[in-house]
Amino acid sequence: MTNATIQEIEGIDDYWGPAFRSVYEGEGGHEAFVQQLDERIQQHDKEIEKLCNFYYQGFIDSIRELLQVRSHAEELHSEISNVDANVKESSESLCNRAEELIRARRVELNIASTIEKMELCLPLLTTYSKLKTQVEAKRYYPALKTLEQLEHVLLPRVGPYKWCSQISADIPKLRQSIQDASMADLRDFLENIRKLSPQVGALALKQTQEMLGRSLELIIKNKKEAASLGIPRDTNSQSPHELVDFSPLHRCLHIHSVLGAKNDFVQYYRAQRKQQARLVLIPSGNLHDSIHNMKGYLNSVLGFFILEEHLLTTGAGLVSRDWLLDTWSMAVTKVASTLRTNTSLITDPTLMLSIKHQIVLFINALKCYGLPTEPLPLLLQEMAEHYTEVLMQRWVVVFRDILDNASFAPIEVSNQEEYDAVMDTFPYDGDELETQPFPRRFPFTSLVPAVYVQVKEFIYAWLKYSAGLGLGGGRRAAAARHSASLLLSRSFTGCLSALFRRPLPLTQLVQIIVDTQYLEDATSFLYEFISNITGSELVTTQTAGSMFQAARDDAEKQICEKLEKKVDEFLDLENYDWLLVEPSGQASSFVTDMLSYLSGVLTSLEQLPQFARVAAVRAATNRIATRLRNLLLEPGVRQISSGALYQLDLDVIQCEQFAAAEPVPGLREGELLEHFASLRQLLDLITGWDWSSYLHDVGIEGGKYALVTPRDAATLLEKLKEAEQKSSVFSVLKKNERDRRKLLDTVLKQLKQLQNQDG
Repeated sequence: MTNATIQEIEGIDDYWGPAFRSVYEGEGGHEAFVQQLDERIQQHDKEIEKLCNFYYQGFIDSIRELLQVRSHAEELHSEISNVDANVKESSESLCNRAEELIRARRVELNIASTIEKMELCLPLLTTYSKLKTQVEAKRYYPALKTLEQLEHVLLPRVGPYKWCSQISADIPKLRQSIQDASMADLRDFLENIRKLSPQVGALALKQTQEMLGRSLELIIKNKKEAASLGIPRDTNSQSPHELVDFSPLHRCLHIHSVLGAKNDFVQYYRAQRKQQARLVLIPSGNLHDSIHNMKGYLNSVLGFFILEEHLLTTGAGLVSRDWLLDTWSMAVTKVASTLRTNTSLITDPTLMLSIKHQIVLFINALKCYGLPTEPLPLLLQEMAEHYTEVLMQRWVVVFRDILDNASFAPIEVSNQEEYDAVMDTFPYDGDELETQPFPRRFPFTSLVPAVYVQVKEFIYAWLKYSAGLGLGGGRRAAAARHSASLLLSRSFTGCLSALFRRPLPLTQLVQIIVDTQYLEDATSFLYEFISNITGSELVTTQTAGSMFQAARDDAEKQICEKLEKKVDEFLDLENYDWLLVEPSGQASSFVTDMLSYLSGVLTSLEQLPQFARVAAVRAATNRIATRLRNLLLEPGVRQISSGALYQLDLDVIQCEQFAAAEPVPGLREGELLEHFASLRQLLDLITGWDWSSYLHDVGIEGGKYALVTPRDAATLLEKLKEAEQKSSVFSVLKKNERDRRKLLDTVLKQLKQLQNQDG
């Protein structure tokens, strides 16, 4: 078993696990295995010793042979050294001769190469000298051509010499100096055209104005006459862009094209011009101060873009259509904003007209050069509105002077000459006056023709602005009608309203209403006047009776207030005897006088429109009824006798008769009596002692005493009670008087209960 295990271990190189397991698990233990293993090792040692003894003799023989080879190698080395010394001695003289020959050939080749290179260098040096001369003479474009020849043709032929390297190093410097010099010329050119732009724009506007002043037929006729007479074309006339010398700009463009920096140059030029455009768009002074500042501003802007438009066709790509339109779009928006801001501050219409004329020329010049004009036409419309406002402000002063100096008395003429003078200034249908003898009296005052003449002057002034805007006759007429209507309905009406803030006599108020009616009727003649001037169809845009309605309303309101104030004066001057024992049997004298005064006033108002007279009588009647009712219920009056109550009833009857007579036409039947209805019911209730009907119908609409409140009835009843108690303090009441007193207390108690329920 042990021998088999050892053989298994010798036969297997890597997996000895089973063998070791059999050793430990077998009987006899591992002592026998160790013993057998030691014997096996000794056996192998003997075999190794035998093997070494077998090969040792061969090793000794090999060493002896190697020693013999060394001796032979030393002999071979000695022989080779002798041969080398012999060969070296023989070739040394040959090498010396060969080196001498090589040196001679090299000198010969160097001389030939030097001659050849010198021949190549002479043109290079000559060209370089020429280049220096051109740069010093500021002939930059030929210098660039010479530089290109030097760099790309001559220098590659010569070769990498030190002095060539120096020239090569100078070439970028020369190119940069040429570029810098051309840029300096460009900056000088930009500064020059910035200064010349106003002159260019001024010449363009002048030519545009001359062109607008000539018709096409006249131009063709002059050309034909000049051709037939052999007259040459006017050599003095020049285009605006001819004021500027563009040669420096074109030279700079060619130089940068040669340098390969054309795109950079174009971008730089456009950036500089856009920056200049922003500076041009900023006005140097207040444009609203004088026309000179406005002309300078528009000339600068126009001249700037005329030059750019010229470069669009001659600049070899320096200016593109898109860039020009983009820059112009930015500029025209800024120009419109600047003009809008400055023109809005102008208060002189003459300056406004001059500026408008310049803007119209500016727009026409832009059209000639193919530049869009929006939003400048819209600006002219906005300026027209502001011009209208400026004119209206000026005419407000004129209207105020007319109103301040007006006498508000109807015009009276004593002869035909004065009559014709009035008829010439105001379109009045004077057929009735024609048949009357002198002195003749017009229904209106001098205010009417004076205002009419001033409105015509306003129309003339406004039409001056609309001239040259390219508007048709219809549009001009419509705008003029609108402006004239604004002048009358706003400016003149505003002056009248300011006049009405002052206390005016009643006759003057009446005359103002009459005058405004005549002015309003004359607007159709103003519209006809506008149509004749503009050559358009007659159109009436203003609704009759509405132009001065606000002013008439103010006048009518003041008339009503004056009548109410007069009623108050009549009623304040008269003090009722509230403890009167017996009435006088007729209306009080102050009531009769007041109604007579009102009748006379209403008669004097016959010239007013019907609705104005109706409003006046309504206000007066309502004031009378209100004041009489307030007198009856006034808290300061604590006692009212039956006699005083009957006297007040007589006064109310007199006022009701005045109201029932309808003092002015146009009233509804019984309209004025409605103002006295509540007072009449209260008086009938107290004087008729009809408490059963009142208490039965209280709170029911349409009742006999529906307008009498329990509070008013109780108030008046208490005053009657107080007056009766005072008169019967020292007397003995009869039975019927005691019954009446009890009824009065009962009714008063019920009225207070109703009053509390309502509360």
